[in-house]
Amino acid sequence: MTVTEPRLDPAVAALLHRDANGLVPAVVRQYDSGDVLMLAWMDDEALHRTLTTGRATYWSRSRRAYWVKGETSGHHQYVKAVSLDCDGDALLLDVDQIGPACHTGERTCFHRPLTVREVR
Repeated sequence: MTVTEPRLDPAVAALLHRDANGLVPAVVRQYDSGDVLMLAWMDDEALHRTLTTGRATYWSRSRRAYWVKGETSGHHQYVKAVSLDCDGDALLLDVDQIGPACHTGERTCFHRPLTVREVR
C-alpha cells in the first residue's frame, strides 16, 4: 500500500525523531507483567494505524511492507497504551499479547540471556 497523504496527527508527527529511513523503534511489552516482548519498527503510517485501530501495526524492513501483528500467525497484539520517549526517537507499546510474540514460538523475542561479568 502506498500512502500519499500522511494521516498521523501533525502534532504527534512533529514530536518524532526518525532515522534516515523514516522509522522509529518500538519496544513492545506485556501491559500487565511488564515483560519486554519484542522490538519492531514504525513509520508515521504504522503509528497512525496502531493509534486508530488498537492493533499493533509495524513496518517490516525486510519485506518493505506493513504488517499487523497476528494477521497471519493469530498471535495478536491488542494495544493498551503508546508512549513516546523524552527524545522522540523511541516508542513504547503496552499490549495484550495473545500467544507467543516471537516468530520462533517463544513468548518473548528476548529469550536468550547472556552472561554478564560483574565489575566493581
